[in-house]
Parts: sequence; C-alpha cells; structure tokens
Amino acid sequence: MPLAKMDSFMKYANFFYKCVGIEPYSSHERPKAASAWITFVFWANIVNVVFIMIAEFSFVVKAVVDKEIVLAVMVMSYIGFIGVGLSKMFFVWLNKATLSHIVRDLEDLFPRDKPAQVACKLDYYLNSCSRISFMFSMLYSVAIWTFNLFNLIQYVIYDWWLQTRIVPETLPYPVYVPWDPGHGLKYLLMFFNQNFAGYTSAAGQVSTDLLLCAVITQIIMHFNYLSQKFEDHQLTGDWAQDSRLLSEVVHYHNRLLRLSDQLNEIFGVPLILNFLISSFVLCFVSFELTVGVRPDEAIKLLLFLGCSLSQAYLICYHGQLIVDASSGFSMAAYNQNWIMADERYRKALVFIMMRSQDPTYLKATVFIQITRGTMTDLLQLSYKFFALLRTMYVK
Repeated sequence: MPLAKMDSFMKYANFFYKCVGIEPYSSHERPKAASAWITFVFWANIVNVVFIMIAEFSFVVKAVVDKEIVLAVMVMSYIGFIGVGLSKMFFVWLNKATLSHIVRDLEDLFPRDKPAQVACKLDYYLNSCSRISFMFSMLYSVAIWTFNLFNLIQYVIYDWWLQTRIVPETLPYPVYVPWDPGHGLKYLLMFFNQNFAGYTSAAGQVSTDLLLCAVITQIIMHFNYLSQKFEDHQLTGDWAQDSRLLSEVVHYHNRLLRLSDQLNEIFGVPLILNFLISSFVLCFVSFELTVGVRPDEAIKLLLFLGCSLSQAYLICYHGQLIVDASSGFSMAAYNQNWIMADERYRKALVFIMMRSQDPTYLKATVFIQITRGTMTDLLQLSYKFFALLRTMYVK
C-alpha cells in the first residue's frame, strides 16, 4: 500500500475551503499565496452572503413590527447559521500565517516511512478521520441543498408531476428587499443568490470544523504514540543513556503542547461564537417544531436541528479525545519500569508526571474547556432559552 500523506487528513476540509475561495494554509506541498481567481471567489461569496444576511435581518424587523413572531424566529435561526459560517471563514482567513505554522509543525512530526506510520497507527486515525469527515460532509450537504431546493422539489412533485396543486414561485429563505423579487428575472437572480449564500455558509462551517478535527486527530495520534513509546521503553539504569530519552520525550511533548495552544488561539473565538449562536439556533428550531408546522416543513427543521446537534457533538467529542490522550501520558510515565532507573531519572520523571497531569483542552477562549460535558451544558442552555421563548409566546 502507498504511504499516507498528511493532506489526506484534510482533503474534505480543503475541498469545501476551495468552494468558498479560501486557501486556509500554506505548506511544503501547497502554494503560499492564493490565486487571483480564488481571491475573487472568496470576496464574491462574502459580499453575497452579507447581502442576504442584511435582507434577512430586514425581514425579521418587519416581521416583528407586524407581530409575526413565528416567522421572525424562523428567519433568526437562518441568520444565526450564516453568522457562524461567516465567523469561521473570516477567522481562518485572518489567521492563515499561524495556521500554516501549525501545519508545517505537523508535517515535521508526520511519520514518513511505513514502519513509523505503523508504529503511530496512522491508518487507524486516518480512516477514523476520513469516515467522520465524509459522514459530516454528507449530512450538511443534504441539509443545505434540501433547504435551497425545497420549493423547487415541491414544484416538480406537486405541480408538474402529480398536478394536485399550484406551487407559487417562492424563495428558499424569506427576505425583505426594496424591490419585488417574486417573479421573472429578479426571482431567478435572488434564487441564485440565496442558494449560493446558503451553500457558502454551510461550506464555511463544514470546512473549518473538519480542519479543526483533522488537526486534533493528528495531535491525538502523536500524544498516544509518545505515551506508548515512553511506556514500552526499556530503561538501562545508565543515566547518560536514559536521560537522552527524557530529553527527546520532553521536547516532543512540548511541541504537542505548543501546537495545542496555537490551535486554541486560532479557533477559540469562532468556537465560543459557534456554541453561543448554536444554543439560540437549537432554541429557535425547537420552538418552530412545537408551534405547529406542515410535515414537509418539519423535515427541513429536523435536518437543521440534526446538523446543529451533530456539529456541536463533533467538536465536543474531539475535545474529549484530546483531554484523554494528553492525560494518558502521565499514566504511561508511571507504568514505565522506573524502579531500575537512576535516582536522577526518577526525580525527573516526577516532574514530567506532574506536568502531564494537567490535561490539554480544546478551548473556546478562556471561558469554556470543551469536553463531552460541554454538550450537556449547551443543551441545558438551549432548553432554558426555549422555555423562556415558549412562555412568552403563549402569553
């Protein structure tokens, strides 16, 4: 079998980034500067998404004035979705230099030959990352194109095929603009803009989440490899020889800790925005499902709800994995045959164990240390907002 390359971990993320016009990082195998076409695609997508977001916000204001609360809540969930996508795209675009530095460090650590890849269990981590990336990509792709083409599908089924009812020309997402986009060329143009705005928002989220998970997976792989290597090493009792192992292990461990800190610097703000906005989106979508919607609309909302939940759990799941992997290094040090070691080695080992007992966290800034428990906190917060909104609506 051919040797695996590091870009294999990021192939799904890079595909979606290319769709929105972003070169997220440069490496030995990727260009340092984006092409003029990629830059044009990026800014065209940004302008289009911001335009649709403003039009949706205008619609929310108008709906609130007209006391159409349910409709306003529905569009607010769409605005939240766009907001998450935009924030992730911009933070990756602005932090390309730091992200490139992380990728180059990972390239330096990446096992180059087959024995090294087997020792790291690279195939296992690559298969796991690829499987999760594919399933997450498919879920979001199905959801966004269901939203984008829902009215067109209704027209094909009910109006053209079954001929049971006339389906009017309606846009995928309610907006308010100074002109009438209800028919003709204006309708087609707005339909096109909304479709690409929806896809850009989804691709911006999917690409960033998959890139984050791909980098975390590799850091986890290195943590587990280092722990296994350290635990299995047979000490000789000779301080000069064993101390070289300590030096290599500490240097390796510090590089992984530095990579984790840099990752948190880049993704900290987008992650906390993601969790805050997701709590409102979960609240709004749940509210819409409980006030009574048509069965076909319920399918759209359930897909939306499933995407938001899976996205939050994906991040929390990988946050828990990196905590477990970094904590396991302390146990690996303890399981070593340190009884036969030199006294100086044992004293140094105590400091290594003390340092590794402070686990590495994926952080949403300084406020949230992301683990599986964060998912519970997110659901609790969403339910509180939902209960409040439901009570206000009933009154």
